[in-house]
Amino acid sequence: MIGLRYRFPGHSSLRYVYTHGRVVRGPMLSLKYCLNPKRTEYRLAVVVSKKIMKSAVGRNRMRRRIYELVRLLAPAIQESYDLVITVYNEQIMNLPSKELSARVQAQLRQSHVVQNPGHDKIT
Repeated sequence: MIGLRYRFPGHSSLRYVYTHGRVVRGPMLSLKYCLNPKRTEYRLAVVVSKKIMKSAVGRNRMRRRIYELVRLLAPAIQESYDLVITVYNEQIMNLPSKELSARVQAQLRQSHVVQNPGHDKIT
């Protein structure tokens, strides 16, 4: 799990990312990101709607899996980005770790948030 200093403090703090951020979409996830020069470290939020999964246990499990993947990629995130990962498909819940990792890494690379190829391999 990522630490509290890497999370957004509330829903209103996501507003800037939603209005000014750029989007990288995939079949199951989307990544909205923007550079935040006021901070020294990245911040991350994972959004899973009740429309995707009714069970809070399932939504939280999806969030925890994605938070852990980004935590492992943290050394490769060099700048202070605000990141919002939105889950669009409930199949994320049953996706094998390696495949989910590949999808998250691909979106982070496509957005140029992760730039160092030496750190982005999760085993």
